[in-house]
Amino acid sequence: MINLDSKIPQGPVAEKWSNYKANQKLVNPANKRKLDIIVVGTGLAGASAAASFGEMGFNVKNFTIQDSPRRAHSIAAQGGINAAKNYPNDGDSVHRLFYDTVKGGDYRAREANVHRLAEVSNDIIDQCVAQGVPFAREYGGLLDNRSFGGAQVSRTFYAKGQTGQQLLIGAYQALMRQVNAGTVDLHTRTEIVDIVMVDGKARGVIARDLVTGEFQRHFGHAVVLATGGYGNAFFLSTNAMGSNGSAAIKAYQKGAAFANPCFAQIHPTCIPVHGEFQSKLTLMSESLRNDGRIWVPAKKEDAEAIRAGKLKPTEIAEENRDYYLERRYPAFGNLVPRDVASRAAKERCDAGFGVGTTGLAVYLDFKSSIERLGEDAIRARYGNLFQMYEKIVDDNPYETPMMIYPAIHYTMGGIWVDYELQTSVPGLFAAGEANFSDHGANRLGASALMQGLADGYFVLPYTIQNYLADDISTPRMTGDEKEFVEAEKEAKEKFEKLLSIKGERSVDNLHKELGLVMWDFVGMARNKEGLEQAIEKIANIKKEFYSNVRIPGSGEGMNVELEKASRLADFIDIGDLMARDALHREESCGGHFREEYQTEEGEALRQDDKFAYAGCWEYQGEDKAPVMHKEELTFEVVKVAQRNYK
Repeated sequence: MINLDSKIPQGPVAEKWSNYKANQKLVNPANKRKLDIIVVGTGLAGASAAASFGEMGFNVKNFTIQDSPRRAHSIAAQGGINAAKNYPNDGDSVHRLFYDTVKGGDYRAREANVHRLAEVSNDIIDQCVAQGVPFAREYGGLLDNRSFGGAQVSRTFYAKGQTGQQLLIGAYQALMRQVNAGTVDLHTRTEIVDIVMVDGKARGVIARDLVTGEFQRHFGHAVVLATGGYGNAFFLSTNAMGSNGSAAIKAYQKGAAFANPCFAQIHPTCIPVHGEFQSKLTLMSESLRNDGRIWVPAKKEDAEAIRAGKLKPTEIAEENRDYYLERRYPAFGNLVPRDVASRAAKERCDAGFGVGTTGLAVYLDFKSSIERLGEDAIRARYGNLFQMYEKIVDDNPYETPMMIYPAIHYTMGGIWVDYELQTSVPGLFAAGEANFSDHGANRLGASALMQGLADGYFVLPYTIQNYLADDISTPRMTGDEKEFVEAEKEAKEKFEKLLSIKGERSVDNLHKELGLVMWDFVGMARNKEGLEQAIEKIANIKKEFYSNVRIPGSGEGMNVELEKASRLADFIDIGDLMARDALHREESCGGHFREEYQTEEGEALRQDDKFAYAGCWEYQGEDKAPVMHKEELTFEVVKVAQRNYK
């Protein structure tokens, strides 16, 4: 039976983090040298955590599947990072950032964690400026801000359209400083294939060298997973193709609760699918919604003519354009949260007003902004994004509106963690997108970078000490202990089993089949019948995978197909978990939209009296249905209400 003690500190929500820090246990510098921490992942959460631990004096082992930490997928977060500094003097505050985040997550996040995130947000900006991150600046020399969805203030700091890349360079520099100092032992092209448990605590990992195929045993007094989300269960998503949920599933199988797996975000601003052989989707930053206006033809015959290639969008008169977000949500307009914007786009396309050859696209138009600000101003703000769009679509967005459509992007669900970011497995922590803690049922734009750096720079350095303070007399393990030997043996057997199948279907072929099931039945809109079908279909895909997958080559040396097969096995389990979670949650909230539960106007309809909790799933064994536990959510500060962006 898992323990879901959230460990929320006493006191008012605005004082909880201060109270925690004032009363936590510490580890003195001499004792830090005796302690080893494993950090899995080198994105913003992983790199910042590993760098911080190393700077503090701990011994750190840091693992990444990439050939360099700089290739972590955090680079793809383009638009910005939120903080409550209120430089524009437009009414922002720590409390308002906290409130917007809880509301934006449709009241399915833990208040205490969200308030802490808002509190440390300003420190993140100061740290990154000190590292040399080239944030944009306004005429007076202060850092510039722009707006993002779900807020009526400008609180998003940005570096052109490459904020994630610039922030990751800062974290990478901090990390490599510690690698050079010898406090961080960096392992590239290495994947974690199991977590080692000793006496009920996480005490290490089994790793596989992706170049040689060799297995390794690594001990740590504590293990931190910062491995991102599981959106690639859908095959087509905005995630890099290597992004996977395998570390999270390994944690789940070792006793860590998996919380709210059905909360997957659909990003409204992606380049539409353009062919059945496509391997991933491209995100166009949400920052574009600052100056771009979203519309479809107001007349169905115009939409039909555009789809037939008989009419161009520039030929549609202004009075014949439906700026549907501005029409439906006048208070927020094009800056409604992502889930709201995504469902609105789907509704227009389903009603027959979609554009492009497939009809599954809407326009993002910069004509008004170019007329108002000039092309040079738009180029300065979004030039690299416009260039990327033109290279992919072969159309000039300065002259012709972009075409966009929603796509799977970010997963709000993840490994359950308490206030200390510790999972239900003692000694196992999770940070960034890998955990479930801060975003509820929908993440506001520009909050992913904020959470990743908050967890790594300003939360884990405190909370992991509180755990390790009781471990200073625990001797290092050699890796020859029976728990390590048995874990390595089990991991090897799993890979040997995959190689022995010798079927007829490629990994990608099976992954695409899973992705179609996920998108059709567990995607933007869900219903009871479809989710029941999804669970059955996923079970059939699992049988087909383990009886008919074809993996060429061997386990010795580099074998990309073997890597993908191992991750697909985990995606199948994740897909099943997502469908089960979506089936049990008989309400609509954030990124989870059940067709049976919507208002007369088509908005998400929550059932707070029944589902104001985190659904936390416990592993029961192979081919056994998981058991769900509840962490009840209480709201002491924010008044729970139906979201309204009108």
